[in-house]
Amino acid sequence: MRHGKYRFIASFLVVPIVLYVVFVVSPYAQAFYISMTDWRGFSGQQNFIGFDNYVELATDGRFWRAMSHNGLLLVVVPLVTIAFALFLAAVTTVAGRQGAVGRGGVRGSRLYQVVFFFPQVVPVVIAGVLFGFFFNPDAGLLNGALRVVGLDGLTRSWLGDTTFALPSVMAVLIWGAVGFYYVLFSSAMKSVPPDVFEAAVLDGAGRIRTFWSITLPMIWDSVQVSYIYLGIMVLDGFTLLQVMLPDGGPDGSTQVVSQYLYRSAFTEGRFGYASAIGVALCLVTLLLAVAVLRLTRRQQTEY
Repeated sequence: MRHGKYRFIASFLVVPIVLYVVFVVSPYAQAFYISMTDWRGFSGQQNFIGFDNYVELATDGRFWRAMSHNGLLLVVVPLVTIAFALFLAAVTTVAGRQGAVGRGGVRGSRLYQVVFFFPQVVPVVIAGVLFGFFFNPDAGLLNGALRVVGLDGLTRSWLGDTTFALPSVMAVLIWGAVGFYYVLFSSAMKSVPPDVFEAAVLDGAGRIRTFWSITLPMIWDSVQVSYIYLGIMVLDGFTLLQVMLPDGGPDGSTQVVSQYLYRSAFTEGRFGYASAIGVALCLVTLLLAVAVLRLTRRQQTEY
């Protein structure tokens, strides 16, 4: 019976495993092989050059500058997004459960979830085009609003300034992501047993103390997964940046690794080198996921 059970399980697993190997593992293996060639992308000739592309990558200043932009996005966007989403979720969900409002949170919390989720429905390309007009120095809504309230000195070419171009993109990324994680954290907070909050109220714990000692530890798994997903999003970030700043921004101040990969492949015709960039980016993403899982697991045990 034991052997029959294993054969039964294997009969169901063999097809998805084969499909996974063909459509997921195989492309990764091919990309790694191409990264060790000098393939130009438009010919059948692929000369094997070993790790030469990786050696060049290690000393490529443009690559490391693009990686620094990804690193800055990786620090700012997930932290601000998660903090803002947690704040909104706690105010509209947990606050009501602690007080006299009841289990459902403050009045209108469902409406808030729908409204804050709106940006998630807007396609990234459309959002990039809209915010391109929003930050327009002459006819943009932001500079227009500043002029109306008499703050003409604060107007500037937001996407044309090396100081403000990347922060402007960060603001758009946060705007687009915070609604989804607000809904996610709200659902996680609603799953916490109400008896826990009632016990905290009876013990005299305030809202801030309850959030740090009860709410956050009990939804920590959701926060951990959210940081990983947000990290993967900003390590890519290609679509929005390519729409808003297709040339890498003023003086390359917003170019990320995925844009550099695209330019190396389709502008410079260096598909082998671009594949090496892709392999390096994939490795960084995997290292990020492992680091976050280990760090947050250790913090969770401390709770």
